[in-house]
Amino acid sequence: MPEVYSFEVNEGAAGKRLDIFLSGEIEGLTRSFIQKLISEGMATVNQEPPRASYRVKTRDLVELQIPDPEGLELKGEPIPLDVYYEDSDVIVVNKSRGMVVHPAEGNFSGTLVHALLNHCRDLSGINGVMRPGIVHRLDKDTSGLIIAAKNDVAHLDLARQFKDRLITRRYLALVHGRVKEQTGVVDAPIGRDPRDRQKMAVVLKNAKHAVTGYRVLSRFADYTYLELKLETGRTHQIRVHMSFIGNPLVGDPKYGPSRSHFNLKGQFLHAAVLGFSHPRTGSRIELEAPLPEELASILRNLTSENPDRFCE
Repeated sequence: MPEVYSFEVNEGAAGKRLDIFLSGEIEGLTRSFIQKLISEGMATVNQEPPRASYRVKTRDLVELQIPDPEGLELKGEPIPLDVYYEDSDVIVVNKSRGMVVHPAEGNFSGTLVHALLNHCRDLSGINGVMRPGIVHRLDKDTSGLIIAAKNDVAHLDLARQFKDRLITRRYLALVHGRVKEQTGVVDAPIGRDPRDRQKMAVVLKNAKHAVTGYRVLSRFADYTYLELKLETGRTHQIRVHMSFIGNPLVGDPKYGPSRSHFNLKGQFLHAAVLGFSHPRTGSRIELEAPLPEELASILRNLTSENPDRFCE
């Protein structure tokens, strides 16, 4: 079955070409791919097929169908997995930096889903054939712990725990600048950036409640090493919130400085702690994964260069 996206055009987007509007609304799809879908009649505006050059108007209802890729059959690939916990209901792995979680346009192989299909007999089917077992996601360049469900019962229970904020998620991040307060909370709603629809931003309109707590672990001359706790789970939440308070993540190509630091490709962000109640037994499980070596070496170098790093 095709995946259907629906959008109502706001004033800020009015006047844009349809393909440009849709490429800004749907992350991960190229403009050329969207143009192809439009030409194949997969888009409607106010339930009518649009002209190729159509420019959207305020309050237009735009819909786009994305069919399953033709001839694509998801098969397991022998990709090594760093398994931290596994039983007949769930599996928790330490995802490496650079690995995409599930197949999408431009990433039809080498994903975490392909590795899981090779490793596991069964995965839950609630999220469809392209995202078997996937309950939550990590960005491509965010490393760390991620849980997948092996059956629908486990999937539904884990989804409930995420919704009710019963899942513990703590991250480690290196950010630009010196964060002054030892602890703090960023409570700011997140939605699509009206100036760049491929980004998220702190906005008041069409936004969702988002809360991130943080604690300073180390301060350096130009950077701060933080532990962050997610109270909510919005797209790019930590990256957006840290940029919002003036301390963007080191290496973040979307929300941080354009110049590369430490030759790092992708944000310095690691999902270090994951805690959940087992969906069958109810027992509490909490797992912790150390920083990957690429990030740990950066931290070691900063520490050796800043022996007074804990001083105010």
